[in-house]
Formats: sequence, C-alpha cells, structure tokens
Amino acid sequence: MDVEAGTYALGPRSGRLLILTTRAGLGAKAGHDLTIEVTRWRGEAVVRPDDPAECRVSLEAEVASMRVREGTGGIKPLTDSDRVEIEKNMRVKVLKADQHPLVTFRSSRVTGSPEAFRVEGDLTIAGVSRPVAVDGAFAEGRVRGRATVVQSHWGIRPYSALLGALKLHDEVEVIFDVRLGEGRD
Repeated sequence: MDVEAGTYALGPRSGRLLILTTRAGLGAKAGHDLTIEVTRWRGEAVVRPDDPAECRVSLEAEVASMRVREGTGGIKPLTDSDRVEIEKNMRVKVLKADQHPLVTFRSSRVTGSPEAFRVEGDLTIAGVSRPVAVDGAFAEGRVRGRATVVQSHWGIRPYSALLGALKLHDEVEVIFDVRLGEGRD
C-alpha cells in the first residue's frame, strides 16, 4: 500500500465531506434526496500503517457551511429558493447552529489495515456526543469511507413537512473522499 506514516492536515483543500439524506413518508414523491456538502471543515489524521492502534483522527465541521449541492427525485426540480430554505432549516431548526456551531469527531480506536479499516470514536452533534464507527479504505492515494448517523440518537428530530407526510429518513450517510499528502510530518 502506498500510504506513508505521518500526520496529515484534512479539509476542503484535500477532499470532500458529504451528507446524503433520503426521503420517507406518504409525500416522499414531492421531496428530494439530498447531497449536502460541508464547505468549511478541518481535521488531522495521524497515520501509522504498520500500527493501527497508534492512528488517530479528529475533525471539526462548521454547521453554517453546509450547502445543498444536489436534490434528486421529487415531482419538480430543486430550485435555488428550495436550497436556501433547506439550508436555513438545517442551521436553525435541525442543528441549532447558533448554540452548537460545530460538529466534531474524535477517534478512540482504529482497527484493520489500509485496505479496509474502521475508526471508532465520539461524534458530537448539537451538543450531544455518541459513539460512531467509520469504515474506509486507502486506494490510489486517497482515503474514502462512510458512516451511518441515526439522527434521533443525537436528539435530532428528522425534518418533516406537510404534517409529517414528507420527512427525511432518520438515518443519513456521511461520506468522505480525501487525498493525503499535504501537511505530512
């Protein structure tokens, strides 16, 4: 594997951090499955390919920087005003960015190999910390992975509209695709 030991800076310059939502309910056909990008985030990965127990990851993501990049499905295409309204609802009603401006992750354990690894740690959303597992792999100079986040486990009530006929699934997927290389010690 072409992964070198070191400490790597993470952020938008090195890759993407995305949140994928899906719709549910009787009115699901009216809504959109969303791809949301976190545009301001920073972190650090300590990589020791020969000793996973010495690996660490930390990350901070600014709630106010979440932008709707794509909306698929739905009766009508997603408009710019829809995007603005969704982003406002995320910040104000769902994640309460004025009280909790950051989502953070701190690893507690890394297992596996560069070809397939698992990072376990604490994810803090809206002031609530809970354990989460992130699965990933190194390939072609990049690290890619995903985690499933069940919003209600963090006290978040999934967004709903039309008297509950249209709502988001409780589970959202967080995916990342990051190039390692810059900021290595």
